[in-house]
Amino acid sequence: MPATPQPAGAVPAGAVPAPAATPEDDRWHHLIDAVRESGQYATRSEAESVTRAVLAALGGHVIGDERVDLARALPEEAARVIASQIPVTRHLTAAEFVASLADRTEGATPATARWDVSSVLCVLPGLVGDALVSRVLAQLPPGYALLFGRAELSAV
Repeated sequence: MPATPQPAGAVPAGAVPAPAATPEDDRWHHLIDAVRESGQYATRSEAESVTRAVLAALGGHVIGDERVDLARALPEEAARVIASQIPVTRHLTAAEFVASLADRTEGATPATARWDVSSVLCVLPGLVGDALVSRVLAQLPPGYALLFGRAELSAV
């Protein structure tokens, strides 16, 4: 006997319905979709993996009020990634930061790691605001502004 068609959105008998998406889930998905578009990743899964790796690396370099404010401004899932990192004892230069990500990512090269870092960090100003990004950049060594998609001006 053929199965009876069910209306769209109906849950088959005996199945457990998926939990409803929350606004917080929407914020996380918005972040991942923004990274996916920025980095032109083929899948949401790839964009999510890159996002987690870059935020974890960044989390160790941002401390104090900026770390707290960054975690508050990001979706809860991203905030957990940032906040779970132990602060580093020595800030890496921007080039060392990218190289360290390449070293920890299977199959990555310095070029692909730079792409990944910029794909994530360039979407942050739109989510957390330029003022907070400026405060974060003030904690980091010169060179990071370019990773956030900003020009880095210096006195000559």
